[in-house]
Amino acid sequence: MGYRYDHLHLRSRDAAAAARFYGEVLGARETGREGAERPTRVILDLGGMTMFIEQAPEGTGPAATPPNLGIEHIGLRVEDIEATVADLAGRGIPLVSGITDVRPGLRIAFFEGPDGVRIEILQRG
Repeated sequence: MGYRYDHLHLRSRDAAAAARFYGEVLGARETGREGAERPTRVILDLGGMTMFIEQAPEGTGPAATPPNLGIEHIGLRVEDIEATVADLAGRGIPLVSGITDVRPGLRIAFFEGPDGVRIEILQRG
């Protein structure tokens, strides 16, 4: 059997607002939308990764608090982590953790996206 990545599926209290965040902050491109005035699903391409952002039904529980079991974060590679952190700070997006040199050739930082989604930016080199 062969498996291939297809998509990442997120639930959001406001799918349209979350999609705007991923587009404006991370450069995601909207490729589809389902539903009427308030979309039930927005489909994005984020650096080649397909994301489904679905409107969460009433009563949906809160996001997990890291560290947690299951999917813990989304990792996005950048060319210049210092410039990226400065850009995020300039947009008023607070980091969860500053730049950390994990080992030679790997630098990381985390920030929080909509609905408690933890996003890692990383620079390899």
